[in-house]
Amino acid sequence: MDDLGTRIDPVTAEQGFGGVIRVDRPGEPPWERAYGLAHRGYGVPNTVDTRFAIASGGKAFTALAVMGLVEDGVLGLGTTAREHLGEDLPLVPPDVTVEQLLAHRSGIGDYLDEDDDLDPTDYVLRCPVQEYADVEAFVPELDGFAPKFAAGERFSYCNGGYMVLALVAQRAGGESYHDLGRRRVLVPAGMSESGFLRSDEPGPRTATHYLDETGPRTNVFHLPLLGSGDGGVFTTAADLRAFWTALFAGRILPLERVAQMVHPHSDVPEEGMRYGLGFWLAPSGDAVHLVGGDAGVSFRSAHEPGRDLTWSVLGNSSEGAWPVARVLTEVLAAAS
Repeated sequence: MDDLGTRIDPVTAEQGFGGVIRVDRPGEPPWERAYGLAHRGYGVPNTVDTRFAIASGGKAFTALAVMGLVEDGVLGLGTTAREHLGEDLPLVPPDVTVEQLLAHRSGIGDYLDEDDDLDPTDYVLRCPVQEYADVEAFVPELDGFAPKFAAGERFSYCNGGYMVLALVAQRAGGESYHDLGRRRVLVPAGMSESGFLRSDEPGPRTATHYLDETGPRTNVFHLPLLGSGDGGVFTTAADLRAFWTALFAGRILPLERVAQMVHPHSDVPEEGMRYGLGFWLAPSGDAVHLVGGDAGVSFRSAHEPGRDLTWSVLGNSSEGAWPVARVLTEVLAAAS
């Protein structure tokens, strides 16, 4: 992989990329490099073990926690959200199921609707961010959005759907969503450096996340104090490799369940991808993707089980990872 740097470094320099890139291939040591600053004010550099937010990449962790409850019989894929919502969120139709929420086929209205062409730097939350420290606190945020279409009709990416899943999982499982995610996913995956971090308690080796590639303004007023079902995990490049390895070794869920989750449930031609249950899938082949973008966050990680190939790009700005990930994809495809 000696040629990776010669192809990637010019792109990172041109884009002013701040973050970490890692590639794992069988029989070779990992190729990993850190770029830019974890804290611009103090001039602290990113390192290969810096922790980054991964935004919607965390939806896969929500999906795995929910599927763990399905495996235990606590929930079923056909369980309706209404069974656990009670009188909350009355605009969620009574026939919306756990499976439809996982597959982004529920049709429910979205509190953060990506069809609205939102800018990553928009302030979108209704209440002060410090009020969002638990899934239950999001109930008013999720309320008042009419359905977009009938349940099961088609694919439409829905952040609110994964917040509803977190709420259902917390109520059905009898423990907080964050404890459930740690116990069901982070611990069995061996992700010892990862967690659900509060923005006011980031902890050691955690990157500050910036709205653009050069400026000083951070995302601290844009995102919830503690992220939840639609994206709340902070992780490292090494922990992502551990995650993919554990997932396809059956250490998080039985392999039959994993196969169910990475089976295509929808074609998404506008993204050039397919979608399973919590995972983006390549348009052909066996590559499985995590993708996350938000104010101050750009992230992509992919794993090809057939080649045991993993690559991850974690950025601490709103757009920085995307051009890097595109070039890295091209380089690795050409080397296959």
